[in-house]
Amino acid sequence: MTAIALLAALVITGATVQTADGPPLEGAAILVDGGRIVAVGSVEVPPGARVIDARGMIVTPGFIESHTQLGLIEVELVGTTRDEEAEDAEPVRAAFRVADAFNPASAVIPVQRAHGITTAVALPTGGLISGQAFAFDLGADTPFQPEAAVVVNLGEREAGSRASRLEDLRAVLADARFYRKNRAAYDRNQLRALAARPRDLEALGPVLEGKVPLIVHAHRRADIRSVVALAAEEGVRVILAGGTEAWLEAPALAKAGIPVIVDPMANLPGSFDALQVRDDLAARLTGAGVEVILSTFATHRARTLRQAAGNAVRDGLAPDVALRAITATPAKVFGFSDRGRIAKGLLANLVIWSGDPFEPASQVMHVLVAGEDLPLMHRQRALFERYRQLPHP
Repeated sequence: MTAIALLAALVITGATVQTADGPPLEGAAILVDGGRIVAVGSVEVPPGARVIDARGMIVTPGFIESHTQLGLIEVELVGTTRDEEAEDAEPVRAAFRVADAFNPASAVIPVQRAHGITTAVALPTGGLISGQAFAFDLGADTPFQPEAAVVVNLGEREAGSRASRLEDLRAVLADARFYRKNRAAYDRNQLRALAARPRDLEALGPVLEGKVPLIVHAHRRADIRSVVALAAEEGVRVILAGGTEAWLEAPALAKAGIPVIVDPMANLPGSFDALQVRDDLAARLTGAGVEVILSTFATHRARTLRQAAGNAVRDGLAPDVALRAITATPAKVFGFSDRGRIAKGLLANLVIWSGDPFEPASQVMHVLVAGEDLPLMHRQRALFERYRQLPHP
């Protein structure tokens, strides 16, 4: 991506601007300079600025995919192209920093960006504690937040009780606190055996301090109750992921301030943990005061995030809430204070649409990441153009 300092000023004119921070602005302009939004509303075009005429179009913040393995998986069925899971067989892998495997040259990234996604949170998988998620912009060479969250997996098991996972997690968090206070004694071999390796206990320090959230995967109501109790007992920030039966505990989640990452398309009972699935999960949660983030939980299909949001709208979620659920809300929850909204001073991650972004017929006209108008061409489109007309035999 071109260095921000070299980018000329750019003005988007005549658009309907959906700021994700208030009512739409009709016929508004956006001035972008130095990679950031300089002004929104009535704007004077600076000399030499590039102008994009967006009359009849809609501008939104760039969408945020909050649960993916973008930049970590290239080909699903080729193991050598997958970097999302540690080789370690240990259930606790909190020190595993998956950002170290990030591939900004992945051919999968431009496909998703061309459909309006400008920021993603990529998660590790496997184990009780999978490791550390990271956040990046789709167009940047490095993550802007290498340690965005620590990922935990609760719920159904192939053998044994689900309660044992929760017990193990509590033991690990307790020992992480214990190790921080007694590190010197451990180094002298004067401590009992701990629930995890020192490097993993050390990596949980930011979680215990409230600086980094836990993304906890859970679906069944019983597990969600345990997640709410755990957050209160340990004093840690928790983001619930999946949450199929979360609507049954919506008041408790709202009171605890626990956001939920929801896939609006996961509307079938895919396991015994998801028997009480509902189409209107997102709407029910927001109606109870729970902050909802929408996600595809996918990598190659992350581009369908807008269709997922559209389905949530169909099932009762207000359109403005659905827009915030893929822009301003994840930015707030993960601490991306300069992303997710269209306002003065924020990073210019913007998408210009031909129409309502939640309508399948609408097209992406421009994608800006940090103020740079990036090409919409990608491998899939190039192959389509190459082979759309084949010679007759």
